[in-house]
Amino acid sequence: MSLHSISDYLDDLTMSRRRGPKNDGYYSKLPTSDQGFTDAQFLVPAQKIPWKAIILATMLLIAGTSLLVFGFMVVMGHISIQYAGRMWPMIILGALMFIPGAYHIRIAYYAYKEVPGYSFDDIPEFE
Repeated sequence: MSLHSISDYLDDLTMSRRRGPKNDGYYSKLPTSDQGFTDAQFLVPAQKIPWKAIILATMLLIAGTSLLVFGFMVVMGHISIQYAGRMWPMIILGALMFIPGAYHIRIAYYAYKEVPGYSFDDIPEFE
C-alpha cells in the first residue's frame, strides 16, 4: 500500500466524520489530484419561492394602498370626517406600508418572469 492511497483513505475517513449524521445531498468530495476548478462550484441550486414573504408583502401593499387612498380622499375633501387632521398619520402609515410591499412584489414578479438580475433570493425569508 502506498503512502498516497493511505492519505486518501484517511481523508475520506475524516471527511465522513465531519459530514455528521444528516446528509442532505449537498456534500460532494472534491478531487485531491486536481488543482483547478470543479464543475460542482458552477452549479446553480434551484430557487425556493418564499411564499410567506410574498404573502406578507402583498398584505402590506394592499393595506398601504387602501390607507393612502382613504387618507388622500379625506384630505382632498371627497370624504368629510369630523377629525380630518388625524388622516395625516394614516397617510404616513400607508406610505410606510406601501413602499416595502410594492418593492418586494416587484422583485417577486421580475424573479417569476426570470428577468436577469432578479431572483427569489433577494426577498428575505421568514421562518
